Amino acid sequence: MAGEAASTVLSFEGREVRITHPDKLYFSKARISKLDLVRYYLSVAPGAVAGIQDRPVVLKRFVNGAEGEAFYQKRAPAQRPRWLRTVTLSFPSGRTAEEIVVDDAAGLAWIVNLGCIELHPHPVRSGNLVHPDELRIDLDPGPGVNWTDVCHVALEVRELLESLGLRGWPKTSGSRGMHVNVRIEPRWTFAEVRRAAVALSRAVERRVPALASSKWWKEERHGVFLDYNQNAKDRTTCSAYSVRPLPDARVSTPLHWHEVPDCDPADFTIFTIPERFAKIGNPHADMDAAPGLLEKLLELAEKDETAGLGDAPWPPHFRKMEGEAARVAPSRAKSAVKKPRVKMPLIVVANSPDKGAALAGLERWKRKHTGIAGFLTVDDVLVDSMRGRSSTWTRIRVNLRHVPEALRPTQEIPDPDDDPTREWREWRRKRADK
Repeated sequence: MAGEAASTVLSFEGREVRITHPDKLYFSKARISKLDLVRYYLSVAPGAVAGIQDRPVVLKRFVNGAEGEAFYQKRAPAQRPRWLRTVTLSFPSGRTAEEIVVDDAAGLAWIVNLGCIELHPHPVRSGNLVHPDELRIDLDPGPGVNWTDVCHVALEVRELLESLGLRGWPKTSGSRGMHVNVRIEPRWTFAEVRRAAVALSRAVERRVPALASSKWWKEERHGVFLDYNQNAKDRTTCSAYSVRPLPDARVSTPLHWHEVPDCDPADFTIFTIPERFAKIGNPHADMDAAPGLLEKLLELAEKDETAGLGDAPWPPHFRKMEGEAARVAPSRAKSAVKKPRVKMPLIVVANSPDKGAALAGLERWKRKHTGIAGFLTVDDVLVDSMRGRSSTWTRIRVNLRHVPEALRPTQEIPDPDDDPTREWREWRRKRADK
């Protein structure tokens, strides 16, 4: 950008951090510059540092801002301050990497200057890299799942944890989901912590089978997926007070449990969180005070295994694990019974290059057809990311299979109806007709 400052130097108790290209826009719609992002993190530094302190951090870098493509950088840059620590991590592949460890606000500002819009720490401390001190419960809603259902599942997670003598600490993911983190004593391996997470996911699914799913394959999921594989070694999730690369610059925000039922993730942005932090502080400030034990969760895992539930699928880049079933989607397995395809009564309600505009169109359609909306299940709303000739766009369809035929609305003009491939398809149709 012509005329922008070349750099700005910030001082932190004798340490200097140079912010390069401070005026560079990182969020174009919200008009947030790189320096604005750094200042946000400094305004909540006690909370943001607490989420990553003494942990190896994977650098997820958005060098062209939130709208640009990001890349993951595990290895610490060769050019770094002498006061910035590193540790050497080993990975399932057998490789190792020297990763950054952030201890204070100066280190936080330094990695944000690299383009790290969000923060991705490992669930281990630098002094014990093989035993996690955090069980991570990632609630990932499927297409069409309401936020109220996410909150409902989170509260079920809380009750289950408390029955097992564990305390969960909730935070919004900064997108559509929620995270519940559990501080544990660092005495179990990554495989054992993941095994506990599998047992927890299955137990929550049994408690609310209509809302929660522990199934890895998307074709088997419904409702809110509890992603147990976030506890596999080498996996990271965004930490507390991380800004997410969404147009409104939402923040992954720590919550008190009493806030969960009525909270709205859209309320937590880079513009609102500093005031909230100044007013109430960090709801997770006492997270390290009483680490819990995994014995009861591992007993649940043993009961599941005795009942015939083997290991759940691992991420695709992991080697095949002992006891793991065939790593193939059930419908593609050789033993799968091929069912005849049934044409579903689908209608298109919205087309747009802007996913937010498409989802707003879905809400308008629901208000227009209030009489049938009650027949729909969460799996009846299909939000598809479509690939155009040079970009992607969002198509939203509604499956009317559960709506009585006499009440089913006919296909209307979608609202909005911005299908970027329409002209090209019309051209092809006319050419074929000639």
